[in-house]
Amino acid sequence: MSLLDIENLTVRFGATTVLDAVNLTVDAGERLGLIAASGSGKSLTALAVLGLLPAGARVEGRIRFDGRDLLTLGDRDLSALRGNRIAMIFQEPLSALNPLMRVGAQIAEPLRLHRGLSRGQARTAAIALAGRVGLPDPEHLVRAYPHQLSGGQRQRVGIAMAVSTGPALLLADEPTTALDVTVQSEILALLDDLVTEQGTALLFITHDLAVLAQVARRVLVLGAGRILEQGDLEQILRAPGHEYTRTLLELARAASFRRSAEVGR
Repeated sequence: MSLLDIENLTVRFGATTVLDAVNLTVDAGERLGLIAASGSGKSLTALAVLGLLPAGARVEGRIRFDGRDLLTLGDRDLSALRGNRIAMIFQEPLSALNPLMRVGAQIAEPLRLHRGLSRGQARTAAIALAGRVGLPDPEHLVRAYPHQLSGGQRQRVGIAMAVSTGPALLLADEPTTALDVTVQSEILALLDDLVTEQGTALLFITHDLAVLAQVARRVLVLGAGRILEQGDLEQILRAPGHEYTRTLLELARAASFRRSAEVGR
């Protein structure tokens, strides 16, 4: 049995279907990439797993995690999974973090909530996690507020929060899009190290095949809410079978050229 098994997931808002009979599986420890252009519904897939779809969404199908259908669970059971067995890294860390809470307290919060650590124990663990994700001077930095950090540092805080409890499944929704080229590469390398270290399954969501190639082994291509193509990433890069995938590949090549030009300046 797969760790995550999504079967015929359909999401509608009124008369508009944004996800149409999506099927995907993620095995324990596997890295799966979900790629699509903006507006194709890829982020809604992750939000559906977490039970965080916007108001008005009508959902059909099944989302099984570790054998349990998440769509049948109540708020209490879902809350026990979020940030614990399933965690998410969001695209824009500044909006994902609480602007009124020190970053150390935010890293410590999942540990206090799901692991029952005391305030002191959680703070010690938060400092260690801040160091593990490469934040400078962790003992000082955990006392900062999100607006006092750079974009890359805020994303490292988000990653520290996500991995703090050792989740079985990590959802990464465009986690490097808002970052410059150099920081993006550092964050991808960090994410690669952490999921390997913890044996975490990864669902990496992006619009960029070049980015996806650094973290995933298998890929699903989503277009207009439907899975258009799937398979081994290297094979799809060599011989994409769908015109939509070929377009994404051309965009990725152009983006890679721009990155190389930026790094060379």
